[in-house]
Amino acid sequence: MFIAVCGSLATDHLMKFPGKFADQLVADQLEHISLSFLVEDLVLHRGGVGGNIAYALGVLGNEPLLVGAAGGDFDDYEAWLSEHGVDCRGVQRSQTKHTARFMCTTDETMAQLATFYAGAMTEAGDIDLAAVVADRRPDLVLIGADDPAAMSRHTAACRAEGIEFAADPSQQLARLDGEAARDLIEGAAYLFTNEYEWGLLKQKSGLSDAQIADLVGVRITTLGSKGVDIIDTDGSVTHVNVVPVNEQVDPTGVGDGFRAGFLTGLSKGLNFERSAQLGAMVATLVLECESTQGWSWDPAAARERLSAAYGPDAAQEIANAI
Repeated sequence: MFIAVCGSLATDHLMKFPGKFADQLVADQLEHISLSFLVEDLVLHRGGVGGNIAYALGVLGNEPLLVGAAGGDFDDYEAWLSEHGVDCRGVQRSQTKHTARFMCTTDETMAQLATFYAGAMTEAGDIDLAAVVADRRPDLVLIGADDPAAMSRHTAACRAEGIEFAADPSQQLARLDGEAARDLIEGAAYLFTNEYEWGLLKQKSGLSDAQIADLVGVRITTLGSKGVDIIDTDGSVTHVNVVPVNEQVDPTGVGDGFRAGFLTGLSKGLNFERSAQLGAMVATLVLECESTQGWSWDPAAARERLSAAYGPDAAQEIANAI
């Protein structure tokens, strides 16, 4: 299965302040606030929904096509993704803006001050998906969180071209009205949400479970530590528990890892249960890593953990597939 991933690209600039922000704030002077914090370190991580999912698909042996917008500072990130099997020819380079950036400082109490610069992501809506895939038609397009205009345009392109797509609006649901949210999911072969996003989607769209089921194919709802539910078109539910975590480091990108593992399983002919188990394994690896793209796939270690979580038959079947 040839998979195209449409989604955001960003770099995270993470800093730590060895103190408390609260101690630096003067209550009756907040309207005149002017502060500078001397931080201990600076860590840069590659991220963005599109980048995270494409990276994970590549690590698992796929050759995904990445579609998104980045700036002139994307060279190192592109080289990294290419080294891990990602085709970056669908990434449009902005001539005036940097790649999106998340800049966050965390104090010793885990309080955070952060700024997000959308940058080149605002130009993702200029990308013509049909033109990008004209030379090689994907079997599935995953449309993840990105500039809303890009998400809408890519969804319309998939419908017009008759290309199967997976809707994954995730954090952008908060920015969408009901009509826009419905437009992004209608006709999707797969709908990915977490538990909160599922409730938000219903609230925004005004649609019931049954009405959404009429608009989409298979629904995949992640439940955090409680695992994931896959609801097939006939209403049957497959539940898969998580792979136990050795050490929780950072939850950022865990859902992206699950999606990549699940889609890899489907592309290799695994059923929903086995695909979700593979997705859960990848999600745990991301959770145990300090960055969304800092993990790697060790077949022997993964097989051992899959066996402990789901039994030797499941581990063997997944190992044979990938």
